[in-house]
Amino acid sequence: MFPALDISTSALTAQKMRMDAISGNMANVSTTRNEKGESVPYQPRFVIFATDNSIPNAEGAVGVKVQSVETAQVEPRYKYQPGHPDAIKQGPHQGYVAYPDIDITTEMVDALEASRAYEANVATIDITKGMYSQALKILA
Repeated sequence: MFPALDISTSALTAQKMRMDAISGNMANVSTTRNEKGESVPYQPRFVIFATDNSIPNAEGAVGVKVQSVETAQVEPRYKYQPGHPDAIKQGPHQGYVAYPDIDITTEMVDALEASRAYEANVATIDITKGMYSQALKILA
C-alpha cells in the first residue's frame, strides 16, 4: 500500500540477515569442529543481496532481498598447538590446529556498516510516516 515503507522494510529485513551472518562468523572465530563433532573448522558465511522488483513503485525504485546466504570456501588459518585435541595428527600440518580464517576487524567493519544501513532505513521509515501523517492532516 505504501511502497516507500515497503522498500525500507525490505532493507531492514536484508540487513538483519546480514547482521545474523556476521554475528555467527564472530561467534565461531575459534570453532574447530562442525555440528557432527568432526575436526573441521567453521566456514564463514556471507549474504548476497538482490533487487526486489515485486514492490511496485511508479518512480522506478525497488526494494532489496536476500538472494542467498553463502559459505566462504577459504583455507583455514593454522596455529601450532600440538597439545590441542583437534591438532592434526599427521601430514604437513602435524601439530597444527585448523581455525576458521575470519578477520574480526573486517567483521566489525561489516557489522558497523550493516548497523548504519539499518539505522538509516529506520530513519527513512520515520520520515515517511511523518510525511504521510502531514498529508492526512492537510486532507482532513
